[in-house]
Amino acid sequence: MVIKVNPTLQKREHPLASASSQQNMLSGLPLDRSFPEALDSAGRGPLKARGVEVLQLNLGKRCNQTCRHCHVDAGPDRQEVMPRAVIEACFSLLERSRIQTVDITGGAPELHPHFREIVERARALGCHVMDRCNLTITRLPNYADLPDFLAAHRVEVVASLPSWAPRQTDAQRGDGVFEDSIQALRRFNELGYGDETGLVLNLVTNPVGAFLPGNQNSLEREWKRELKRRYDVQFNHLYTITNMPISRFLEFLVESGNLEAYMERLVNAFNPSAVEGLMCRSTLSVSWDGKLYDCDFNQMLDMALPRTIFEATPEELEGRLIQVGPHCFGCTAGAGSSCGGATA
Repeated sequence: MVIKVNPTLQKREHPLASASSQQNMLSGLPLDRSFPEALDSAGRGPLKARGVEVLQLNLGKRCNQTCRHCHVDAGPDRQEVMPRAVIEACFSLLERSRIQTVDITGGAPELHPHFREIVERARALGCHVMDRCNLTITRLPNYADLPDFLAAHRVEVVASLPSWAPRQTDAQRGDGVFEDSIQALRRFNELGYGDETGLVLNLVTNPVGAFLPGNQNSLEREWKRELKRRYDVQFNHLYTITNMPISRFLEFLVESGNLEAYMERLVNAFNPSAVEGLMCRSTLSVSWDGKLYDCDFNQMLDMALPRTIFEATPEELEGRLIQVGPHCFGCTAGAGSSCGGATA
């Protein structure tokens, strides 16, 4: 099933489809302080990478869903797909480096025609592989065997689900998404995912609105209790992620009149303790076209590093100065936020 909510920003030719327009809007806000100033006042600046432990591959912007909060502006109408040359350059870097984890994302990364080959090659190199899965992709006829494939290669599944309640999930992702997601989770459970001794199944949630996530540990206990009691579903860990003021969530903030208040909330909630665990400190993000970024969020704002995947060496990437902007307050607010959940 293809979930259609709205066309993407790009399809609508919306001004916020442009990364430069998003940057200009964020940089023009009357914030009390800049992100570098916040880092300096806490004795944490300038922000630098401490190495590259994770290579995050964004295989493109094609997706079977069009979620209201999506910072990628992914959807069925997007055509960007990582070409063969970029894939080969990624594996060349893996072979020349000490990177141990390959984090595969999108869009729906499984829609990439070479997704399974990428998984197999990364596992053959001895890498831990993570698949950022929207769950409903496994309900499409051509992808029904995807859970079996992921289990066979012991891939960690990081599955996104806005809420354990149907109404909130469908409001953010489209009618029918919750039920399909539950069916997908049950299939993963049947294969041994989510058991403490089996394959790893982690869930990712972000608030359905312009506010910060709740306490990750408390929410994890609640989610485990409710999903087991209501749907007989189990998982390993819950990751909470702050909604980033980028792309379609930025559009929501503007249209609802919440942009300035939300950004002020993020700035006021700046937590120096969240800085150490930021994903940009240990992750290198590769876009579908081979450009390199400090993180997936910088990628969507087109804040690229000077060199591409074709030119960069492991040595120059390890201690690089990280590019920052107002959106970085989203990752350092409260308990912090990253692809692996809270950081503080």
